[in-house]
Amino acid sequence: MAKDKNKEVLIEVKNLKKYFQVGPKATLKAVDDVSFNIYKGETLGLVGESGCGKTTCGRTVMGLYDATGGEILFQGEDISKYSKKQKRAFSRKAQIILQDPYASLNPRMTVGDIVAEGIDIHGTLKGDARQEKIYELLNLVGLNKEHASRFPHEFSGGQRQRIGIARALAIDPEFIVCDEPISALDVSIQAQVVNLLIKLQNELGLTYLFIAHDLSMVKHISDRVGVMYLGTMVELASSEELYAKPLHPYTQALLSAIPIPDPDATGRGERIQLEGEVPSPINPKPGCRFATRCRYAKDVCKTETPVLKEVEPNHFVACHIV
Repeated sequence: MAKDKNKEVLIEVKNLKKYFQVGPKATLKAVDDVSFNIYKGETLGLVGESGCGKTTCGRTVMGLYDATGGEILFQGEDISKYSKKQKRAFSRKAQIILQDPYASLNPRMTVGDIVAEGIDIHGTLKGDARQEKIYELLNLVGLNKEHASRFPHEFSGGQRQRIGIARALAIDPEFIVCDEPISALDVSIQAQVVNLLIKLQNELGLTYLFIAHDLSMVKHISDRVGVMYLGTMVELASSEELYAKPLHPYTQALLSAIPIPDPDATGRGERIQLEGEVPSPINPKPGCRFATRCRYAKDVCKTETPVLKEVEPNHFVACHIV
């Protein structure tokens, strides 16, 4: 993966693999040979259909799953080779915001104790300083200090996700994996949470890996976007470039499905209906995994696996046809 020489690389993922053994001779290749960089201070969006491996990729980058192969470099150091002590130190620099805000919060803990979990684990603050930090974090995400003594069930979905964001920020991380942080929320609340994440990024200099399937929201928050299909990265480009000029047939189909508010709008292509059988990610055959659904597929697509390569400046595609 080529680097932008004008930007500082925070995360570098090289040929990442994460496999799960699901039977005596069956291997689920959830993430298979994926490479990308995340630059300091940017948001990299990761999109694709459910089951494409984007969440597994994010959790492996975080160190929550052990990689089957490849490298994950954080500021030049391979986190897969970290000792237990080093992993603990890394958790202060990298945090995750989970998809379901209710399931990720302990219902028996007060909001103040939930927000301070990271502080207590790492022992960074105690007593009054700890309490002041809790109030500061709640204020930062748009909640009041009075909320610290309440329990998760007393809040709405959007408020609970704000609590999850405050918890992630408690130990001043540099990098945050946002694992579908808006998919469980009402549409009216989603924009509020995304705008909060953008505001926090600008104020605190955060770097995000933003995983989602809402393509319009990903465009709003992301500097660059990677598209995954059945465990592989098929396209990677700047948000503006990808949405204006998608090159991979799968990306084109995805973007054609984005709903638009004006039913009379012109200048937009027809919805691309994907046909054919979705292959299994268990023991996949050689060749392009999208070949069975691609209207442009040739013989080479069914025998040779395409490599992600730069076809235009900073625009990477894994496709034999492009």
